[in-house]
Amino acid sequence: MTAELNDQPFRPEIVSTETAFEGRIWNVRRDVFRYNGEEITREYVDHTGAVAILAMDDDGRVLLIRQYRHPVRHRDWEIPAGLLDQDGEDPLAAAKRELGEEADLEADEWNVLTDVFTSPGGNDESIRIYLARGIRPTGSAFDREAEEADIELRWTPLDEAVDAVLQRRVHNAPLIIALLTARTARERGWSTLGGANEPWPSHPKLSR
Repeated sequence: MTAELNDQPFRPEIVSTETAFEGRIWNVRRDVFRYNGEEITREYVDHTGAVAILAMDDDGRVLLIRQYRHPVRHRDWEIPAGLLDQDGEDPLAAAKRELGEEADLEADEWNVLTDVFTSPGGNDESIRIYLARGIRPTGSAFDREAEEADIELRWTPLDEAVDAVLQRRVHNAPLIIALLTARTARERGWSTLGGANEPWPSHPKLSR
């Protein structure tokens, strides 16, 4: 019988670690660690981790936002998301904050949709993606600035959004993962959803 498919946590011996570059938002860390009898040096973006939210209304439409992302020179379609950059902030509380700040919305029902390593060969970012339902306006507009000042919001049927993924018209990784996971979860009667406050053992920093 084939073993169940699972990622395997592993903690090698860290010989040394240092900040190779200090940035405004993220740093680049250089670690030397022992693995399979040799010392290996790797540099990676030292990330706070993040949360993202797939908001769904009573008609089965999902909220997409479009904003400018300078590294890729695109105004890409995304889902509301934000960094876990406030010390001690609970991930669910951060998700609720980000939904309010980016979309002026709040939700009655929250579930974990999936947990994601965004690029494990180059950073230690882990994103928890929530499904938020029972959506309603917050009653006030958040004062957005910089790239968020001209955010565009669109409510789109889930299947139509998945079509955009399959036709390669949208490219944002958390968006794609959230949409495909949500449609599969819907087909299974939402039985795969996790509790809003379930543990997050795969997060490289929260699990320490």
